[in-house]
Amino acid sequence: MTEAVIVDAVRTPLAKGKPGGGAYSEIHPVDLHAVPLRALVERTGIDPAVIDDVISGAVGQVGEQSGNTARWALLAAGYPESVPGVTVDRQCGSSQQALHFAAQGVIAGAYDIAVASGVESMSRIPIGSQFAGKNFAGPTVTERYSPGLIPQGISAELIATKWGFSRSQLDDYAAESHQRAARAWNDGLFTAETVAVNHLDTDETIRPDTTTETLAGLRLAFQDDAWEGRFPQIDWKITAGNSSPVNDGAAALLITSREAAEQHGLRPRARVHSFAVAGDDPIMMLTGIIPATHKVLARAGLSIDDIDVFEVNEAFASVVLAWQAETGAPLSKVNINGGAIAIGHPLGGSGARLATTLLNTLEQTGGRYGLQVMCEAGGQANATIIERI
Repeated sequence: MTEAVIVDAVRTPLAKGKPGGGAYSEIHPVDLHAVPLRALVERTGIDPAVIDDVISGAVGQVGEQSGNTARWALLAAGYPESVPGVTVDRQCGSSQQALHFAAQGVIAGAYDIAVASGVESMSRIPIGSQFAGKNFAGPTVTERYSPGLIPQGISAELIATKWGFSRSQLDDYAAESHQRAARAWNDGLFTAETVAVNHLDTDETIRPDTTTETLAGLRLAFQDDAWEGRFPQIDWKITAGNSSPVNDGAAALLITSREAAEQHGLRPRARVHSFAVAGDDPIMMLTGIIPATHKVLARAGLSIDDIDVFEVNEAFASVVLAWQAETGAPLSKVNINGGAIAIGHPLGGSGARLATTLLNTLEQTGGRYGLQVMCEAGGQANATIIERI
């Protein structure tokens, strides 16, 4: 069977996703997306004319991020007009799904060389812009989950309540994410995976001085009389401090067959070993990473103990802690250079960002297997295992 290998992966530093307040807020999302696409060519020396497809993730596919942003980004990056592009939406897992599609295309023989990428400009396309206040799930789904679906923050509260996490446990985890990410930047561990944009050369939302004590002073983010009436069991704990921020950012990976890599003088760094997607309860919503992890490990013929490094998207601290409780993965191997609570979560760009960090962390630690898993709106998850070469 043809193997899909990762030749290179690169990301922008992640910026604050505030209108007018972040380092990228004046950059069109197409031009932001073009940065890692251009960097792949510059770093590998590949002729972009040989790329069979650019598959990209974006969640807010509206306004400046609509109209198949992948196509416009590759043209903005200077790729030839002969290179096609397509934009996919699996919510927060969009660019991880792009990686799956690129690898599947190579394994199937449909592609020799593909790019998997993702972007989100949350400063210019605020979260939820694509819904425009509409019932996106429709009346039948609303009736099935009567009285209706809920925001992810309430799901995070339900998870914290079900697994019995205290506020201090959530804040401890969040503070450690900031401290790990700050150490990683200080130690130069993110240098190889990033390309500066507009003079921003570090992730903008990392706060090195974050402690459990400072986080304890933050107000609750989702407590509301209406939600308390519907979910009286919740003991409210979720704050902005133990949640991921909103961010702008982009990332891209070059995926080829081993044969194509050799033909073009490229060095494979890892192979895409196994991948899986899973669905789960759309009310709990963010727990899909648990069955997705079990599914991808079974498919790979590996156990949790075989994995050397984990990248688990930190949408909320409660999500990662629940996943850890169910899988038994040691937290010492999880997001060892910090996660989205500190680094940031640019929705459609996060899957490619995590994959980029996972690849580099495997190389830095000398590990063999890395597992990446991402919770997604609607109760889904992507899971990917890569093997360092």
